[in-house]
Amino acid sequence: MTDSSHSTAAAQDFRDRAAVWLRDNVPAEWREHRGALNEDDESRIRSEWDRTLFRGGFAGISLPTEYGGQGRTMEDEIVFFELAARMQAPDGLGRIGKILTAPTLITLGTDEQKAKYLPSILSGEEVWCQGFSEPGAGSDLASVATRATRTEGGWLIRGTKTWTSFSRHAHRCLMLAKTDPDGSRYHNLTFFLLDMQQPTVRVEPIRQISDSSHFSETHYEDTFVPDSDVLGEVNGGWRVAMTVLGNERGLIEGIVRYVEIRADVDLLQTCCCAGDPGLLRVVSKLDARAEVLRWQVAKAVAVRDDEREGWRAASVLKAWWSEFWQEVTNFASTLDCPEHRQHWRHQYLESRSATIYSGTSEIQRNVMAERILGLPK
Repeated sequence: MTDSSHSTAAAQDFRDRAAVWLRDNVPAEWREHRGALNEDDESRIRSEWDRTLFRGGFAGISLPTEYGGQGRTMEDEIVFFELAARMQAPDGLGRIGKILTAPTLITLGTDEQKAKYLPSILSGEEVWCQGFSEPGAGSDLASVATRATRTEGGWLIRGTKTWTSFSRHAHRCLMLAKTDPDGSRYHNLTFFLLDMQQPTVRVEPIRQISDSSHFSETHYEDTFVPDSDVLGEVNGGWRVAMTVLGNERGLIEGIVRYVEIRADVDLLQTCCCAGDPGLLRVVSKLDARAEVLRWQVAKAVAVRDDEREGWRAASVLKAWWSEFWQEVTNFASTLDCPEHRQHWRHQYLESRSATIYSGTSEIQRNVMAERILGLPK
């Protein structure tokens, strides 16, 4: 057997094994009622799913084995997410740890930081949140005002972050703070791995229009971070932040969002519009576009080793999936499907913020215009 045929056979074996495992393990409670669950039940199922993935050997599929991953290819990771989408699997509560923290630690973390944090991220034991946006610094990330002041053995963090997803459940936070008040822009920030389980951290959930509270305003009142939890160099936090944002807006986030959109389009096809040929013609176009999104992710994977082309292919994903998800839920919200009316109401309201968080669509288009097309600022 040639190396190529062996690789193809191994990939097919992985696909077959993953499909069987997902069929047997995706919780029926989520698949059948995901749009009607209260927030506590939703969080419980998502947390349990993280642990189920780990026990099944499907956590960190493309991460190196020395860090607790499966050591498989990114293509296998994409295959698993595609299958998970078809099976309507939940998105784990540990998503930020897996798609933002883990790859950033592998790229920039010390050996001690990797050994300390990666196992608990992959096992689902620790949930992470991201402390970037502030009341006065959203899209302009370099303007963060949260301060980190030197103290014996580390730093004291004081300030407020907002729109902090999963902070109510989080054990740790990826924190960007100003460490040199007199330093020049982009060279006065430091990146921290902050312990959220301290009495100096105060979390105020923000009630969303969908009636969920997935994010919060989080206050830090001289919260301690030891020197060992500085990620990268002091005053070198901008480089780390750009690595995090590259992961946030890139491949894994794109395929995670495809999982959500694919499940919604499948629900439209198999239930809500199944008896109406006119509606099905509309859904067939949405279905094709969902697969174009998957294709774009696959393209970005194929060219990921080419720094320029990989970045170009991945950079369009955030604007694409966020606007497309809104289009899907806009259409679904006009249907009169009594069985899924509550689900579509929830999805419609949830999708409203998709074009704002992780960088607004306007910001995304500016980035593409300047860095891909080379247009003047």
